Amino acid sequence: MEKGSRLNREILGVVIFALALLIALSLLSYHPTDRSFNTPSGSLQTQNWGGIVGAYLADLLLQGLGLSAYLLAIFLFAVSYNLFRESYQGIQLIKSGGYALFLWSVAVLTSLLREIEVGSAAGGIVGDLSKSFLISFFSRVGAYLIVLSALLLAVMSVTQRSLLSLLEKAKKVAVKLAKQSLVLLEVLNKKWRERREKAKGENTKKERKEYVPPPIVLREEIKEEPPKKAKKKSPPPQAQLDFPQVSQGYTLPAIALLDSADGEHVKIDKETLEANSLILRKKLADFGVEGEVVAVRPGPVITMYEFKPAPGVKVRRIVTLADDLSMALRALSVRILAPIPGESVVGIEIPNPRREKVFLKQVIEADTYQGAESKVTLALGKDTSGAPFVADLARMPHLLVAGATGTGKSVSINAMVLSVLFKASPQDVQFIMIDPKMLELTVYENLPHLLVPVVTDPKKAAAALFWAMDEMDRRYRLMRDKGARGIDHYNRILEKEMADKRAVIELKQTEPSDGGQEVGGDLQEKAPLVHERLARIVIVVDELADLMMSVGRDIEEYITRLAQKARAAGIHMILATQRPSVDVITGLIKANFPARISFQVTSRVDSRTILDSIGSERLLGDGDMLFLPPGTARIIRVHGAYVSDQEIRKVVEFINQQAKPRYRPEVFDAKKEIEAGEVDEEYDEMYDLAVELVTETQQASISMVQRRLRVGYNRAARMIEQMERDGVVGPADGAKPREVYARKIDN
Repeated sequence: MEKGSRLNREILGVVIFALALLIALSLLSYHPTDRSFNTPSGSLQTQNWGGIVGAYLADLLLQGLGLSAYLLAIFLFAVSYNLFRESYQGIQLIKSGGYALFLWSVAVLTSLLREIEVGSAAGGIVGDLSKSFLISFFSRVGAYLIVLSALLLAVMSVTQRSLLSLLEKAKKVAVKLAKQSLVLLEVLNKKWRERREKAKGENTKKERKEYVPPPIVLREEIKEEPPKKAKKKSPPPQAQLDFPQVSQGYTLPAIALLDSADGEHVKIDKETLEANSLILRKKLADFGVEGEVVAVRPGPVITMYEFKPAPGVKVRRIVTLADDLSMALRALSVRILAPIPGESVVGIEIPNPRREKVFLKQVIEADTYQGAESKVTLALGKDTSGAPFVADLARMPHLLVAGATGTGKSVSINAMVLSVLFKASPQDVQFIMIDPKMLELTVYENLPHLLVPVVTDPKKAAAALFWAMDEMDRRYRLMRDKGARGIDHYNRILEKEMADKRAVIELKQTEPSDGGQEVGGDLQEKAPLVHERLARIVIVVDELADLMMSVGRDIEEYITRLAQKARAAGIHMILATQRPSVDVITGLIKANFPARISFQVTSRVDSRTILDSIGSERLLGDGDMLFLPPGTARIIRVHGAYVSDQEIRKVVEFINQQAKPRYRPEVFDAKKEIEAGEVDEEYDEMYDLAVELVTETQQASISMVQRRLRVGYNRAARMIEQMERDGVVGPADGAKPREVYARKIDN
């Protein structure tokens, strides 16, 4: 039945559209000499586009309604359009009456304005008769008052808006037009001034060429340069240091290497938004939550409805209705922000029927990214309103990323890496990439930004983090020697000294700190300080859970120490994991990572583990994330930027063609040297008993040694590690027990 009624509506719509088109063409091509009711003896050959029928029809409408006959065609087009819409609600008497009243008002008004030479039959027969009637009873002033009032009522009936809202809308349009006019005038004025100044500048140049000969200027410039005297005055123990020029011969990747948006901008029609608002209000009212939807903010992936509850309604009641609203709206998931920070409304986020894919190129091209000065600006995606969203890793200064498998976590990590590569040369930013899964980050092999090849071995990963701690201590000694408070300040001091021809290598011993010796301090405490421009170091770990299972407490210790101190030294970490549990994201790690990103997770517990609040379990996946900025508890929803494997390869190949990586082998050697020194210095008196216990039971676990020998955890762990170095037991293999190589020899 519904299908048949829709077909009938569409047939009627086609007929009305054809009639409206015929009326419009007939009126537009009206000619007084064509056959009509006034000129019946005219030729059969008419100039009207509608033929003889069109000529008669145009003459009839113009004589009856005057100039307002053109509005009849417009109204018929509107009726035809409404018949084809999904949300057609049948014939509305108020709107239909408004259309008729509008036609009558315009016809009478044009008849009243005949003295302004609108035409002899400007209002037609209807307008002239109505005008005569109104003037005879109400005078000309009263007639104007009645017609204008009727016109206003007609507009209110057709638009279904109140008078105040119409005035507010008109005010906004007028203000917008005024602003655009002012901007246009300012642009034109600016261009005119530029042309005038350019013309003046050309005249001035011509005049200067007549009075000031160029050779004199060249000779004066050459005589003013005194480079040799500066070299002679430098002290004997100091040597000139030639700093490599930053980004010399290096070209940043072009944005054209990235793919453009393949689809059109997804736009939700106003009727759908209004229908969802009504369903939302009705469903909340069914559960006793009264209020109204005060604003709707559509975005590329979700639409936020701002709901203002009635006085006395508790916000907690609204939060518990997320599942009910999801079922009523037939939505995949509904997330409720109760309340929106800083506002007196509750935000209800509902997924759009069609999701718009966010491409990395859209964010890279945006002014927010292009205008950012930081070399470690991360292009995360778009916020809920569709505006590009970026974040500065230097301000975080470390980032923890977690989410379930297949939610877009690895794609987002790649987008972050590429957003750094689009801003920084190898002299600005260097990477240490740790990928135990050997899947995601291996595409960046041979990148000139890498300090070492992509690390896949957990032990080498621990060594790299240990080196990062040692490098952090070295950088702090360099900055302390120059009186700098951060890496940017330190580099500016060196650049200033190079400009003044006073950059030197200062060979002198550093004094030990009052706080005692730090880890890795022996390696460089007696080494000379070599001042050089420092690049920021970004450590990317794609799967933290694998490292925590393999290396365990060492990794946690290194990460915690770097997170606490490495900000000013320009060393940053991006840690990602697909297992957001408390044994991976420990309290110590989380306390030192104020900036966190959560993708979709499976439970509220995981969401609380990452963000200390719920909400991640209601995300949509495919890059949908919640971002917790540092220093605030306000969580921001971001739709992550998508980047394909092909785009990554194109960018990496472009960079690899310009330079080759200069790996630093000492990254993996620092930990070995420290461990060798510790082995020589310490010998546990209970080590032999521990070896005897392990070989007798053929089990090598820290907990067993701790329990049987009644020693602490750290001491038992050190003895197991010593057994591994001595070849008594094998290396740790995840959750599997260590293999015992040695056998007990009977007496």
